Amino acid sequence: MSDVTKQQLIKNLLKEHNGVLLAHNYMRDEVQEIADITGDSLALSIEASKTSADIIVFCGVHFMAESAAILSPGKKVLLPRPDAGCPMADMVTADELEKLKAEHPGVPVVTYVNSSAEVKAHSDICCTSANALKVVRSLDANELIFVPDRNLGRWIARFVPDKKFIFWEGFCPTHERMTVAAVMQKKAEHPDALFICHPESAPEVSALADHVCSTSGMYDYCRTSPAKKFIIGTEAGIIYKLQLDSPDKQFILASPALFCPNMKLTSLDDVLLSLQTLQPIVTVSEEIRTKANRALERMLAIPRD
Repeated sequence: MSDVTKQQLIKNLLKEHNGVLLAHNYMRDEVQEIADITGDSLALSIEASKTSADIIVFCGVHFMAESAAILSPGKKVLLPRPDAGCPMADMVTADELEKLKAEHPGVPVVTYVNSSAEVKAHSDICCTSANALKVVRSLDANELIFVPDRNLGRWIARFVPDKKFIFWEGFCPTHERMTVAAVMQKKAEHPDALFICHPESAPEVSALADHVCSTSGMYDYCRTSPAKKFIIGTEAGIIYKLQLDSPDKQFILASPALFCPNMKLTSLDDVLLSLQTLQPIVTVSEEIRTKANRALERMLAIPRD
């Protein structure tokens, strides 16, 4: 069966089941191509919270589908590949977070959405790479715990020197594999290109960037910039929509290591089977959902630009 046929069958089933297909910016091209909505974790969280669909098919990794289930308790959330996890999210547990909180009583916890529902349930507020600075600035506290991404936390801390950060030592293995040497090689090969990277990158890599932002920020920046060539420092899947948005511009991946195996697990076959069987369903217990929802809703209540 061709990809085109599979895509049409998926569209038919979405219509039949009143479903919506959400796909993260790092998904395979052919999956992004038929998604109703593509975006970063913030955009997809917002869409999950306001959709009128009965079924949400989430093409991403497990924590993203969990967030959709937390925000949309009346919806059926399908994750075509339940084995699509996030190594960063696995680097912190609720028990470990509670131990850290006990060492710093009363200090608010800001948790990156790249985390489990249980960890969110033990947090005060969530953030994404797109809104982390706004979230931190919204807190009436001089000290905070930032979980689990040390790189995003240290990037944000640069802009709020009046606040003390207690960092969890988690990280994204994909972004961590992008080295200074790899970036410098690409800059030497393309001296007329701007280097843009994600704040999950290591600090020494971010220091080389002309611009540091979330994936949604990269779309906006590249679309509006007068530059014609960009070195992209985030997962390779983003280049599909960058090229779609700006066909007259050139996008060069900063390193061949920028490939997340978990983000690439979901295929059209997986999406089709999920809609045919209405499985696997992602659920969150009501006790955890209620607590985690508070942290997500606090994040979503912060005005966007």
